[in-house]
Amino acid sequence: MHRIMKIHKLFIECLAIDYSHSGEGVDFALKIDRDSLYIYFQDSEGLEDWRVNINFPAKAYKREGRGEFYAHRGFLNSWESVKEKLEKHILDNKIGKITVVGYSHGAAIAALCHEHVWYVRPDLRDTLEGYGFGAPRVIWGAVSEKIKSRWANFTVIRNIDDAVTHLPPAFFGYFHVGKMIEIGKKGKYGKIEAHLPQNIEKELLIYERELENGKNVL
Repeated sequence: MHRIMKIHKLFIECLAIDYSHSGEGVDFALKIDRDSLYIYFQDSEGLEDWRVNINFPAKAYKREGRGEFYAHRGFLNSWESVKEKLEKHILDNKIGKITVVGYSHGAAIAALCHEHVWYVRPDLRDTLEGYGFGAPRVIWGAVSEKIKSRWANFTVIRNIDDAVTHLPPAFFGYFHVGKMIEIGKKGKYGKIEAHLPQNIEKELLIYERELENGKNVL
């Protein structure tokens, strides 16, 4: 399957799959296909999720009492509130590949989940994949290249004018991790319209056609 077709398929699944609510503003779903585990995180669904979104002062992500990097406090609290519920699936030695997917608010949680899988499943690092559709910025401050490399296989998909993908503002010290695919054209949508799932899907299909015609290279 062509990579952009795969990305489009994952986005549709992320929108359609049945979610369970857990933790602080986290809606997640799991799918197992043979030895592959797919972890999905839903977009903002209510007031609780939006309170998480605006809780953006940075907080240290600690392991064994030692801070490894700083992240958006609301998203980090949300991830930590659900991490234990996903751990047994992530650590299952019958799982040979993990893909993490999220949209909007869920894309921020997906970025943190992706890093956790990288950390606890070193055997899966070469095949680990993560995708954040309409993702806000999550990581803050000075981060070593060694830490950044944990997101080498994480991809942010941005419909260019999507306001959410430009928050929190870069001048606050936040940045995107991994790679970025930009779809759409500047000025085609308003900043909120560009974030709507139907418009992201529309631009993914256009991007796919352009790839087939040799206009874009992944």
